[in-house]
Amino acid sequence: MVSFGLGMEWDVNKLTSAVKVLVVDDQPLIVEELCEFLESSGYRCVPCVSSVEALERFNDDAGIGLVLCDLHMPEMDGIELVQAMQRLAGKQRVFEAIMLTGRADKQDVIKALRAGIADYYQKPIDLDELLQGLQRQEAALQERQKTLQLGHLNQKLQDLSSSIDDLYQDLDKVRRGPAVREDEPLQGDELEMPAIFHQLSPRQLDVARLVGKGQTNYQIACELGITENTVKLYVSQVLRLTHMHNRTQLALALSPGGVAGRQRVTAH
Repeated sequence: MVSFGLGMEWDVNKLTSAVKVLVVDDQPLIVEELCEFLESSGYRCVPCVSSVEALERFNDDAGIGLVLCDLHMPEMDGIELVQAMQRLAGKQRVFEAIMLTGRADKQDVIKALRAGIADYYQKPIDLDELLQGLQRQEAALQERQKTLQLGHLNQKLQDLSSSIDDLYQDLDKVRRGPAVREDEPLQGDELEMPAIFHQLSPRQLDVARLVGKGQTNYQIACELGITENTVKLYVSQVLRLTHMHNRTQLALALSPGGVAGRQRVTAH
């Protein structure tokens, strides 16, 4: 059992954490004792004795994910400090904050919770409870980080999908040569459809024709009044029924002058 001058005692419980803890209090002795306890429990600490210093350290060190700070401090109180950190973090970074105070006030608690502070402890601090609270917030932080990473990956996938659609469209335009003006009447041979397309339903045929014009899934969905997922389903059905490998081959078979492509299709 270990005891410090603040009347705090604990049984040392070792753990390993990759998350840094920013410890902020305007009393250096409290900062020193909290850091010594947390480091003996497996946490890496960043000690600060002012809000201004804490804000600088938080901004410079992306490894800080947990913030343990006093409520009543000069220059900037704990709630204002956490709100300033939230503005710095924006949507690209997540962290969890725990507030410490020597004076329990119901309004302060409500204000802290509304500001997004996760937990609240009154001095003198029960370090066993504080350690358990830090562990809970670390677990919550990991879940928030996963959600943030999944959001980034999902956005990248959407961007990639959009880029692929654009590439298909550009490739189709290059292969087909100069585009036919929409206001020009189609010639007889352009109206002809390869025999293999006769088995398609009217909706499948509509989707196939628009693919042949080089439209993206989004453009087709808007024109036909259906969802992009439904368009993808129709495109998949058309490819399967016509024995084609991809939408580029489908577009070539339906494009003006795509006779060779049509002959290859009808040869299946």
